Parts: sequence; structure tokens; C-alpha cells
Amino acid sequence: MIREVVPEDASAITEIYNHYIKHTSITFETELIDAAEMLRRINSTTGGGFPWIVKLDDEGKVVGYAYADLWRKRIAYLATVESAVYVTHDGAGKGWGTALYEELLDRLKQAGNVHVVIGFIAVPNAASVGLHRKLGFEDGGLYREVGRKFDRWVDVLSFQLRMDDWRGGGGIGCPVGD
Repeated sequence: MIREVVPEDASAITEIYNHYIKHTSITFETELIDAAEMLRRINSTTGGGFPWIVKLDDEGKVVGYAYADLWRKRIAYLATVESAVYVTHDGAGKGWGTALYEELLDRLKQAGNVHVVIGFIAVPNAASVGLHRKLGFEDGGLYREVGRKFDRWVDVLSFQLRMDDWRGGGGIGCPVGD
């Protein structure tokens, strides 16, 4: 089941995210955060009118989350959002990321005020690259050595999807023409 985030989800979301902070270059954050900080971030995003959703397993445990927020604050960028999707570190390959992303994109399309969704991926990350391509995102460019974590430089690949090209619906996301 996928539903909107509630404040009580902050601890579970924090646990998911802190794994990636501590063990990967998927996020460039280097300091673990607490549930209060995560709740502040959730409230900032949802307070701005943007979606933040969670995926629950069969027992009702949060196993992933997705959200979109402003890409840049200048007026000219207001129809462009940056997306993020995280699942538990042992949840890869279960379809949770796909389900979350499809739901997020459906909500953004229904809102009607988003023109482009941008995803940034620290590479290498074959699973995330594959997910973005599967959902119809186009390559937006490679930023070489823009992040540094674990004593090494990390490249970031950008992807973008025009909402006009997202036809989603029924849980199936694909680009127009597929």
C-alpha cells in the first residue's frame, strides 16, 4: 500500500535514509539526522504543496518513501521539481521503488502545475539509472566529480521527464509511444 506521509512515519523514514548516509554515496549528506529533522523536512515539502508518500509492506511497516520538491526557488523554475525515492536497503528488486515513483509521478501529473521532474543520481548506481530510464526519463547530463564522500570524488547523472510525456495510470508508467 502507498499512502501520504504522516508525522508518525518520520522515525521509519529516518532509519531508511540514515542507512544511505552512513553506507553509500547515494546521498551526499555525511551526518546522520534524527526524526525531528526528518519531520521538519517532511513538513517543509508538504507545506509547500508537494507530495511525500510512503510504501508500506504487508505488516504496515514503512519500507520506502518518495517526494518531490522545488528544484530551484526562482520564479522561472516553479514548474520544475526534483524527485527522490528511497527504499529500505534490503528492498531493492522488490518493485517498491517503481511503485513509489509511478505514484509520485501520477500525483504530480494530477496536480497539473509541474512541467518537468528532475532526478539526480550519484553514479555508479545501475538500479536507479535503470528505474529512471524504465519510467521514461531522458538523460539530462553528467556532472563530473561534483560531490566528495568517503574520500573519493563522485559523479552525478541527471535525468528529466516532461509531465506531458508521462501517461501513467493504473500503476503503469511509460513514456508516450511505448
